[in-house]
Amino acid sequence: MFALFDEAGKFLAGRVMSEAESSMQIELESGKRVKVKAANVLLKFDKPAPAELIAEGQRLAQEIDLDLAWEFAPDSEFSFADLARDYFDAKAGVTHQAAALFRLFEAPHYFRRAGKGQFKKAAEEVVKAALLGIERKRQQALQIEAWAEELAAGRCPDAIRDQIYKILFKPDKNGPEYKAVVEATRRSHKAPLDLLKSAGAIASPYQFHWKRFLFEQFPKGTGFPALQAPEIKDELPLSPVQAFSIDDSATTEIDDALSVQGLGTGTIVFGVHIAAPGLAFQPDSAVDKVARERLSTVYMPGWKLTMLPDEVVQAYTLIEGRDCPAVSLYVTMDEATLAVTGSETKLERVPIKANLRHDKLDGVITADTLTGAAPADYAFAPELAFTFRLANHLKAQREVVRGKPENFNRPDYNFRLDSNGEREPDGSEVVSISTRQRGSPLDLIVAEAMILANSTWGGWLNDMGLPGIYRSQASMAPGVKVRMGTKALPHAGMGVAQYTWATSPLRRYVDLVNQWQIIACAKNGRTAALVAPFKPKDAQLFSIISGFDAAYTAYNGFQNGIERFWTLRYLVQNEITELTATVMKDGLVRADTLPLVFKALGCEPLPRGAHVRVRITGTDEMTLDVHATLIERLEAEGAGAGEDPAAESEDDEAAEVAGPLTLALDMSGEGEGDSPGTGGGTSAEAAAT
Repeated sequence: MFALFDEAGKFLAGRVMSEAESSMQIELESGKRVKVKAANVLLKFDKPAPAELIAEGQRLAQEIDLDLAWEFAPDSEFSFADLARDYFDAKAGVTHQAAALFRLFEAPHYFRRAGKGQFKKAAEEVVKAALLGIERKRQQALQIEAWAEELAAGRCPDAIRDQIYKILFKPDKNGPEYKAVVEATRRSHKAPLDLLKSAGAIASPYQFHWKRFLFEQFPKGTGFPALQAPEIKDELPLSPVQAFSIDDSATTEIDDALSVQGLGTGTIVFGVHIAAPGLAFQPDSAVDKVARERLSTVYMPGWKLTMLPDEVVQAYTLIEGRDCPAVSLYVTMDEATLAVTGSETKLERVPIKANLRHDKLDGVITADTLTGAAPADYAFAPELAFTFRLANHLKAQREVVRGKPENFNRPDYNFRLDSNGEREPDGSEVVSISTRQRGSPLDLIVAEAMILANSTWGGWLNDMGLPGIYRSQASMAPGVKVRMGTKALPHAGMGVAQYTWATSPLRRYVDLVNQWQIIACAKNGRTAALVAPFKPKDAQLFSIISGFDAAYTAYNGFQNGIERFWTLRYLVQNEITELTATVMKDGLVRADTLPLVFKALGCEPLPRGAHVRVRITGTDEMTLDVHATLIERLEAEGAGAGEDPAAESEDDEAAEVAGPLTLALDMSGEGEGDSPGTGGGTSAEAAAT
């Protein structure tokens, strides 16, 4: 005797070797013996042979018209044998019964299972809905097939092109577009990016990186709503100072300016003047909502996306020739010793006499001219000489607290495109890369002035009992990172007791938040905590910190990536095939004359700091990969020798960020400067962040 049984949804048949009340032992055609529960046995028969029964039953099952079977089936529960007798004939044998069983089992949209061999037909509306769903799936499968064929043939359907960045990075893995790309990738035996580029879905490597960034960070586009810059209603007194700013020529958001009063009198009043949009609008206003949505200006070579609309920026930027509203910090000090005797914050209008541009003046305003070793034939020469002396003094004081000097031996890099920022780049531009050594005199002046202001204001907010957004670092031990919070804690990397960001309110949202708090202190003194926009333990501050940290990290990541793209383009445009570099770790090397970290085969066993010459064997502007091999080890140490270990650690992290691009396709099923492309970075807080 033979038996047909259900084994986890699969029908098997074999010879019955023994039978008990609740189970049977059945030998399959393969010779394997299995113990089967009696409840799972659906048919017992003497002939035909088990294999023949299953084969013939499956053939006959496909001849059963499900619509007709559904019509024949009773409304009450019935067995597969009943259906076989109704559909075939009253004497339907085991082969026809098996056929009915197989057909009923594979059509749950027509018949639902109701027990051992029992079924009940589905309601008419359920059947119709199920059939519509099946048809939709069939049509979708056909569409996936058609799209996959087009992609493999080098043509990109519009539906795929419209969702290309979603497919690559945030896919709906059940979506037909995603499935079509996966299928086409398998058929063509190409990498997904190669497939999509050859099919015309990706216009160029530059557009790929740019549009991916917009997809992830600006899904609603980069345009601003129609906004007017609110007027500052406060009656602000006019300051007697003659202030000047120091920025790059491309800077439009001029946040800060400096002034010096009392030269030659023995007592100096050093002024740091910060643009004051916080006097014009408040939290939850229309302009604030725009700023809070973006959280920061995004910089890249040849272009930038500002935090605020240009018409708003121009209303508050510290442009020369105007009396600009400002939040001013005045620090009084002894002219000879530079000992600080007091500080005061004022809300006022500040005459901006000049916007100095360091990219035009770095070769003119040098350490020699500032110290009197060479003639100083430029505007504000006495004031700049004093600020340079003060900057060196402040830096030395911080280094005592740090316990070690700040060593920044490597240069900053400036990227310039031949479009000159007049239009949005498209990737076809010619790029030039120039260097500017970190810690140049003008850089140092600006950096130390901003550190002084940010540290002083951070301490003042704390003394007044107001929360602010602080940056702190517990120690300079490897792996201890700079963190943002609402408490005034030491910043070990900078050597200050506390540190805020409050000097760039036109381009960083946390600076704007801190400015509102500082303004409250300046207007209300000890009662500021009663009227300040943000109170202690204010949940909004934590939300702002979280959002800003995520956005700032993403923006910096994009800037690093797009600068890497332009560096690779620079190699190609200038036909550079060899570079000297310094070994970092695990075969990673850092180019001596370009902002480029990459792996070079053959450098894995070399020690950190070894100086090498490498050959560039290939670059990939889509994945931002560099392929290189070691040519020779050079005798002299590399440019990074003697670098601050903390800086080396940061470079290691940056190198990891700049690794190969990761797709979501599953083939198995900080500085005070405002120069785009420099990577921020004056020699203090910029490097620390």
